[in-house]
Amino acid sequence: MTAPEPTDERVPARLWDPERRLLLVGIVCLITVVATEAMAVSTVMPLVEDDLGDIFLYGWAFSAFYLGDLVGIVLGGRAADRVAPVVPLLIGLATFTAGLLVGGLAPSMAVLVLGRALQGLGAGVVPAVAYVCVGRGFPAELRPRVFAVMSTSWIVPSLLSPLLASAVATAFGWRWVFLGLVPITGAVVLLAVRALRGVGTPAPDHHEATPVGMALRLAGGTGLVLGGLTAEVPWLAVLLVLAGGVLVVPAFRALTPAGTLRAARGLPAAVLIRGVLTVAFFSADAFISLALTSVKGTTTLFAGMVLAASSLTWTVGSWVQARYIGPWGASALERLGGLALVTGLAGFALCLLPGVPLWCWFLASCVAGFGIGTAYSPLSVVTLAEARPGREGAATSALQMTDVLGVAVGTGVAGVVVAVGDRIDAARSATLTVLFLGSAAVGLGVVALSGRLERPHSG
Repeated sequence: MTAPEPTDERVPARLWDPERRLLLVGIVCLITVVATEAMAVSTVMPLVEDDLGDIFLYGWAFSAFYLGDLVGIVLGGRAADRVAPVVPLLIGLATFTAGLLVGGLAPSMAVLVLGRALQGLGAGVVPAVAYVCVGRGFPAELRPRVFAVMSTSWIVPSLLSPLLASAVATAFGWRWVFLGLVPITGAVVLLAVRALRGVGTPAPDHHEATPVGMALRLAGGTGLVLGGLTAEVPWLAVLLVLAGGVLVVPAFRALTPAGTLRAARGLPAAVLIRGVLTVAFFSADAFISLALTSVKGTTTLFAGMVLAASSLTWTVGSWVQARYIGPWGASALERLGGLALVTGLAGFALCLLPGVPLWCWFLASCVAGFGIGTAYSPLSVVTLAEARPGREGAATSALQMTDVLGVAVGTGVAGVVVAVGDRIDAARSATLTVLFLGSAAVGLGVVALSGRLERPHSG
């Protein structure tokens, strides 16, 4: 009697296996420190303006961060395709820390804007490198759960950072909100060196030159577009937007996969959909507080609670996609998330009607947050699955670059809608209704493009 042949029974990979545990903790800490900075600085910016003045530069404190973020994403992701990811990460965190120091010590608003640009440049490197580490450090079946954990990393900063920043600013001054993050970032640097040292470098034949010029053209062109959107002189606004577009379009095409603008199946479609998704969500999200305080007469605390609700359900949606992306597929989840997002955004418009109870704002916020949470992470999963080995940095930097562009352009265009409404003396409720319904219409693009994520089966 012959002995039975041994079977190949592999133990399923687990998220917290010892060989991956430190890397996952390192990624979570990196995302958390960037999230903490974003929420804390937004909270104290009114105090900064009261101290430094120059209200005309207030918006640029945020725009400068976005523009630096764009450059950091491109350079960080591409650099991670050439050298070990820990190298660009250390450079990025050093730049981020320098920006905190410049911001905390700034004698004027102009210098603070410079510090915010440095913070954005460094912060952009962090998610770009983190995505590369997910692609090279985790098997494909674990990546949806890793992205769900990364989304969860935003919860604590979203809930606690505004409170802590307000307390620090009250007790010690707004400058210590910037300066207090410096030692925290230093601790994360030490952890990151240990966590990422096992993530290797791709083979030399995959190396490509880092497109510094294109990244700068993209940021510069986006800055011109944002400047045009906020210009009060019509001819100047048109001139700046057109000049910015001349720079942005070729740079965008050079920095994204071929076929992105026509939503070619697979990776190009994922990159394009990410931009459409963030335009839809953030163009509305940025003006929910204004709607609640100016139309419904609520406090900013109530508005913050409504916004926090979407942050929580974003995480819920991310964990839902982690559970069902295997059996359902990315396209089905993208469609589900897009429909939920559209429903929530249209719900905000309905909430503006007289007589609609305030609790409906929470319902709309929860539905919209669940929608983007369900639709957001599958695009990251598809991007890593479609990226060529050794080119994960280029692919994921294109995805995140489109993400940031969507936020910047979406909020910029929404701001124009509100400004035009005020200029023509339209009722604030009517203007915001147009804004929320327009955001919902953009969200329909996510639903329409969702089928482009999957390639047709051959044979």
